Amino acid sequence: MRLHPGEPEATGWRVVPIAEVVGRLRATAPRIIGIDGRGGAGKTTLAERLRVAVPNSAVVHTDDVAWNHAYFDWAGVLTENILRPVRRGEAVDFRPDAWVAHGRPGSITVPAGVDVVWVEGTGVIRAELAEWLDASIWMQGDLDEQERLLVLRDGDSPDQREHVRRWLEEELPFLLREQPWAHATLLVAGPPHLPHDSATELIVTVPRPPAGGMLAR
Repeated sequence: MRLHPGEPEATGWRVVPIAEVVGRLRATAPRIIGIDGRGGAGKTTLAERLRVAVPNSAVVHTDDVAWNHAYFDWAGVLTENILRPVRRGEAVDFRPDAWVAHGRPGSITVPAGVDVVWVEGTGVIRAELAEWLDASIWMQGDLDEQERLLVLRDGDSPDQREHVRRWLEEELPFLLREQPWAHATLLVAGPPHLPHDSATELIVTVPRPPAGGMLAR
């Protein structure tokens, strides 16, 4: 399996009911749960499955926060405009500056009083956001397979190839520094590699700390 530099290949994968995963993530009554992984890993699909499993929950996509803003330098915007009001139990109705500048309609919304907010996107498990995430998931999978799925989803035009090139210039050093796979509550296979019922089950394991022990947060 081809993984990010410094990312150990997980072992002990097992098929578990989605309800069990939700129960573990909410063991301490968490409110904000991050879902991280590379493009093509299945983060958006997983977030929607978890939203359905917890009816009074909502999903925030970091791609919406980062849109025409920055690939990874968006943690402050996410915290001040979404995570902080969510923690206070308030509703969110946020139009990022880039949405206004480029005429993108709509807004990022979260109803008041939801039980869980699933925050999905590459880069959400990071030291800067550690105090805001009550639990988190890293989706581990073969990078070649994730890249194949990403091309199927987004295409392989010259503009898209250039976008991926610029993204990787920031993604690789960012992930090497943050090592999100070592700090996640659970690892989920992305894409799945064991037979399972995709409607009711997930393939999960727990992360292994990096050599020398768990990094300080």
